[in-house]
Amino acid sequence: MRRREFITSVCCGAASWPFAAARAQPSIPVVGFLSSRSPNESAGVTAAFKQGLQETGFIEGQNVVIAFRWAEGAYERLPALAADLVNLKVAVLFSAGGPPAAVAAKAATSTIPIVFSAVNNPDRLGLVASFNRPGGNVTGMSTFIADVGAKSVELLKELVPKAAVMAYLVNPSNPTVEIYTKEATRAANGLGIQIRVLNASTESDLDEAFSALAGLGATGLVVPGEPFFESKRDKIVALATRHAIPTIYGFREYVTAGGLMSYGASLPDSYRRGGIYVGRIIKGEKPADLPVMQPTKFDLVINLKTAKTLGLTVPQSLLVAADEVIE
Repeated sequence: MRRREFITSVCCGAASWPFAAARAQPSIPVVGFLSSRSPNESAGVTAAFKQGLQETGFIEGQNVVIAFRWAEGAYERLPALAADLVNLKVAVLFSAGGPPAAVAAKAATSTIPIVFSAVNNPDRLGLVASFNRPGGNVTGMSTFIADVGAKSVELLKELVPKAAVMAYLVNPSNPTVEIYTKEATRAANGLGIQIRVLNASTESDLDEAFSALAGLGATGLVVPGEPFFESKRDKIVALATRHAIPTIYGFREYVTAGGLMSYGASLPDSYRRGGIYVGRIIKGEKPADLPVMQPTKFDLVINLKTAKTLGLTVPQSLLVAADEVIE
């Protein structure tokens, strides 16, 4: 057998054996995991999802199989990936990576239970009838990205008090982009700040967006929670460092990767609670009876080393307010 043929046969066998085992033992449910993001940068949240499953008695490889499908930031791939999971007849479909994956999952099936993670305004997107009574086959974890974006502008202004122009990076492919852009703009106007919206849905777009900062006169940048951006987290942090632009992000993971500051809910906690909902549904509960869960705590994280690199002095008021300070 040729080496390439051997490798292919091994890879295919490794990928398919859990599903063959599940089919051989009907009692083992298969959970579909549909993500807008990439597997490497999602290791932490994937572990949190598995932890949630384990809290309800399900352990991958023992009494549950997880079928992963990754769009790697290319949202146009999501409908086909969702259809593939539906064809597998998964017991529950978990949509990871915000609104794009959730919308694709809902379009793919009206019968398989769906649990989404980190979706802003799921009711306005038509995913659920209401937070308390979702109805249908969909429920999950919500976020307040619109409100967080507005608060992020205020925090960045406190750190860079002379900022008169700030940039706001968005992915126009995200169905909720108008909602949080509007809220951020309103908050900025109240502080006498002009907001310049930068669009990016590809890697080359990110390079162009950061190159445009100087021409816009922006002295601050807001990067809200966005699955495509999470899939390119290291690149975005590197660009912010290269262009020496004070930046606030939607999730802590950016700051631990070298970013300046973040404000938002815990993404791993959203996935963990999503795993709990998936486990409860496997046990017989219905999505229609499980209210959409909302975050109760928002963390401010500051990286003092990055602040020093940018020549910024973090005011005492922010240090006192911070939930975590990285030195």
